[in-house]
Amino acid sequence: MSLSRQYLDKITSHLEAIHDDVNENILKAANLLADQIAEDKLIHVAASGGHSNLATQEIFFRAGGLMHINPIMDEGTLLTNGALRSMAIERLPDYGKIVSANNPMNAGDVMVLINAYGINAAVLDLAIEAKKKGVTVIAVTSIQHAEETPKDHPARHPTKQNLADVADITLDCKVQVGDAVMEVEGITQKVAAMSTFANSFILNCLVMETVNILGTRGIEPPIWKSGNATGGDAWNNQFIDRFRGRIRLL
Repeated sequence: MSLSRQYLDKITSHLEAIHDDVNENILKAANLLADQIAEDKLIHVAASGGHSNLATQEIFFRAGGLMHINPIMDEGTLLTNGALRSMAIERLPDYGKIVSANNPMNAGDVMVLINAYGINAAVLDLAIEAKKKGVTVIAVTSIQHAEETPKDHPARHPTKQNLADVADITLDCKVQVGDAVMEVEGITQKVAAMSTFANSFILNCLVMETVNILGTRGIEPPIWKSGNATGGDAWNNQFIDRFRGRIRLL
């Protein structure tokens, strides 16, 4: 069996495990998102930094995605400003407090936080600050990875908490320690990561279930259409003024 085939099988079985074990919590989270959208409220989405930021981009301004998504992508954590810099910042205690202060949220809001490894200081500070403000926190994170990471790991928050400990609802992406899942004969380190597939699957399931719930309530939420599809610009332009000024990164 080729390595590509083995990797495909691992991805498929991983996503099936998420579907079987996490679907109930996805539905709980989707009901919260549906309530927000029914009131025309934004849903805040942020990640710790590094490749977790890909998940924030996956759910924002995406064909088939909800327009009510307010992404928080702090420039300091982006890989485009330096990979080692990004890693240092997502490990920096109190940095998340600054990001939180720069992105106002109110009691009753909902925030989705994505950190597959579940330990980084910046995302823990975001979660803690959100909870202080009365914001409901939905975490996309791996319970296993966080629990199996030593308490003295340099990436950890000073409280040594895991993201799942702080969140109101956890959507377990089930990423194993180290993330990479494939072994190559004669090579020491594993290759081929799993977290991007897992996070994207969970987030798209969350969007689909939210839209489905709204549909059962007789509400059709604004959904992005690809600008590269015929009629995409005209469709999206119906809604732009509704969100311009409310979503900073739009």
